[in-house]
Amino acid sequence: MIEELFVAQDFTPVNGFTSGIEGPACDADGNLYAVNYARQHTIGKVTPDGTESVFVELPTDSIGNGIRFDSKGFMFIADYTNHNILKVDMATQGITVHAHEPTMNQPNDIAIGANDILYASDPNWAESTGQIWRIDTDGKVTLLEADMGTTNGIEVSPDESVLYVNESAQRNIWAYDLSPEGEISNKRLLIQFRDFNMDGMRCDIEGNLYVTRHGKGTVAKLSPAGEVILEVALTGKLCSNIAFGGPDGCTCYVTMADRGNVEVFRADLPGRSWQLFQS
Repeated sequence: MIEELFVAQDFTPVNGFTSGIEGPACDADGNLYAVNYARQHTIGKVTPDGTESVFVELPTDSIGNGIRFDSKGFMFIADYTNHNILKVDMATQGITVHAHEPTMNQPNDIAIGANDILYASDPNWAESTGQIWRIDTDGKVTLLEADMGTTNGIEVSPDESVLYVNESAQRNIWAYDLSPEGEISNKRLLIQFRDFNMDGMRCDIEGNLYVTRHGKGTVAKLSPAGEVILEVALTGKLCSNIAFGGPDGCTCYVTMADRGNVEVFRADLPGRSWQLFQS
């Protein structure tokens, strides 16, 4: 176990995943999952000791992006090529379509509330635009906001009252008030970075936001007020997403598109996603 905080090192071998590595998420047992292990159309599994394998093969024309787990232990995957949210039964490895919305550009990253409501960013990279969608527990899909920049990272605050969404090309992170029913209001700018893009984001249990700075090769830790507390330097530059895990929830796994691997560092607080499993 790494003892020094906020110091990154390799967790998986370089090029074990494709350059499409994305969507890291840990299950309640501490296993890490990410998309495109060894080849496209897969979900890779990495055990806490670093053993890698293909967990599931997605349908031939499906390619995953964001991954999240609900309170019942089901895995949800943003299938960006088919405009789906897929649902995986972890016991049987059976894959079903939880939600389908043909007017999505390409569901990208996903966040989940403690009530199991999902939220999906939906960028149009060619047009530098994007949208936000809500996916209810019954699979109903609702457009929350259109006419945005290139929406990418998305996360719910630990107290369930805020939804964070970033726009990669515009370098903005927006905060919205989030109702228990999944409605958003009171949009405000949390921070705009002067340089480099952003990708995935995750909160710790105190609401600090960890943001992958794609192209810069760092993970920025922001306070709930949008102040940069620190930045963690990575070996690679194209960090695509981040997840909290480990036995105490304080291990941060970062997917690296340019190196095809996962880097890891220790944080001072557990992640919100780990906290959800404890309840």
